[in-house]
Parts: sequence; structure tokens; C-alpha cells
Amino acid sequence: MVPPKNTSLIEFPTSTIWFDENGILCSIAKKVPQQTLDEAKKTIAEFRKITGGKKICLLSDSTDSPPTNKEIRDYAAEVLPEIVTAVAIISVSAVGKMVANLFFSIKKQPYPVKMFTDEIAAKEWLKQYL
Repeated sequence: MVPPKNTSLIEFPTSTIWFDENGILCSIAKKVPQQTLDEAKKTIAEFRKITGGKKICLLSDSTDSPPTNKEIRDYAAEVLPEIVTAVAIISVSAVGKMVANLFFSIKKQPYPVKMFTDEIAAKEWLKQYL
């Protein structure tokens, strides 16, 4: 996944995000060390400001996501239902797929989640939840 050239990008310590033409929030994970719980909480607070407190559809490229610990997974499982309507995850790496599958298999989420290897298919799937 590559951000469009004419898009306003928002940089977080662990990802780059932007809204696409359909209002889907796109996120690309950066190759960085695992964040701390405090860093994750700061990121979520900023994320809420960007979305204006509205639930969004999230397209996340987790190819370069670092593994997460239980504390961060538990926190994400608690706050993501307040933020997202549906999540599509793209990963072309075995580690990225493992991280995403681990998170979503440990705790059933109250929103639709689906893994993809293709950005176009992921966006098409998300459009039904806009």
C-alpha cells in the first residue's frame, strides 16, 4: 500500500495514516520497535482527535507491524470498538499476518475484521460498512 501523492499524511511513531477518497482511514505500519502502553494510549488519543470522535472504517497494512504484548493487545481490544466500524488488514509478510491473526483470534471483536493481501479487495470489502 502506498499513500497517494495528493493526500495529507499524518505521521505517528508507529504508522503513517491518511483518509482516502471514500473516507476510509488508511494506515501503514512502520518498521519500528514495539511501542509501550503509554505510547499506544497517546496514539489512540491523537487518533480520536483526527477522527473527530466518529467511528471509521480502517484499512491497515500490518506488513511491517512489530509483535505486540498482551498489555497492548488488551488495550487495543478495549478501545478499538469505540473507534472502528470495520477493519481490513493487509499483510504480505508472515510476521504481519501472524500479529494480526493473533490479535483477532485471541478475542472476538464486536466489529467485522478480515485479512487481505490486496488493497483493492480490502477497500471494496470495507465500502459496505461506510
